[in-house]
Amino acid sequence: MTTAPVVPSSSDRADTADGRSGPTGPGTPPPTRTAHRLRYAVVGLVLVGSFAFLLAKGLGTALNYYLPADQAVLQEVSLAGKTINLEGVVQPGSIRPTANGVDFVVTAGATRLQVRNTGSPPQLFQPDIPVIAVGHFSGTVFVSNQILVKHSSNYIAQHPSRVTSPNGTKR
Repeated sequence: MTTAPVVPSSSDRADTADGRSGPTGPGTPPPTRTAHRLRYAVVGLVLVGSFAFLLAKGLGTALNYYLPADQAVLQEVSLAGKTINLEGVVQPGSIRPTANGVDFVVTAGATRLQVRNTGSPPQLFQPDIPVIAVGHFSGTVFVSNQILVKHSSNYIAQHPSRVTSPNGTKR
């Protein structure tokens, strides 16, 4: 005994978004091509947006900007409380050891800025060399907790216009 296949009646069928007919009832109709495309578009937008966010966030925190002392002094009010990398040349005769570290003056052009550093300065730290002090402004004094010293010959070769000796000559 064979049975004939069940053919849904017209009352069991409904039109789908793409114009085809499909069964209705207790089961869900199969998704249409338009629904698939919309899902792929939404997932794609979420992935692209997430990637762009992570890229912007990662690059923003990975970049280290060095702000010359003369520019830092001009922006002192807007930089209050923010940690920055201050660039300048150690003024000869300004290094004073303290109980917590060392105080000194950095120069950039005609600008002179007092730096108070806590901790031990690096071995290459000396007068008349370019340094980068990591810290923040506290009033008119720059408070630093780290001093970075570049090798003079390498630094000068890479940035010849940045290093100016206290008498105004380029190195």
